[in-house]
Amino acid sequence: QFQLVESGGGMVQTGGSLRLSCAASGRNISVYTMGWFRRAPGKEREFVAVISWSGTSTLYTDSVKDRFTVSKDNAKNTVYLEMNSLKPDDTAVYYCACHRASHYYTANQYDFGSWGQGTQVTVTS
Repeated sequence: QFQLVESGGGMVQTGGSLRLSCAASGRNISVYTMGWFRRAPGKEREFVAVISWSGTSTLYTDSVKDRFTVSKDNAKNTVYLEMNSLKPDDTAVYYCACHRASHYYTANQYDFGSWGQGTQVTVTS
C-alpha cells in the first residue's frame, strides 16, 4: 500500500521558517515526480512546488520563489519543503502528492494521484 505522510507543520511568526517532510512508503519516489500543494482558508488547493522524478528539475509558484526549496532524499524515500521568510498568506494545509505515472514531470495537480493527509502551517503576525 502506497502512503504519504506529511509532518513538520506548526505555528510560526512572520519571517520564521519551517521544514516540512513527506515520508513515502510502498513506492519508490525515485521514479515519480513529487509535488507540494496547499489549501488556504476559503481558497482552492493550489500548486506550491514540484520536483521531478530525477531530482534534476524543480518548479515553484511565483509567490514562494526564493523563499521555499523542495528537495528529496531517495535513500530515505522522503520529500522536503524548506520554507523561509514565512508570511501570513502562507497559512494553509500543505499536502504532499505523488504523480500518477512514473517518469513523468508536470505541475498540474490533476496529474497527481496519491495524496497525504496534509499538515497545518499557520503564520501569525
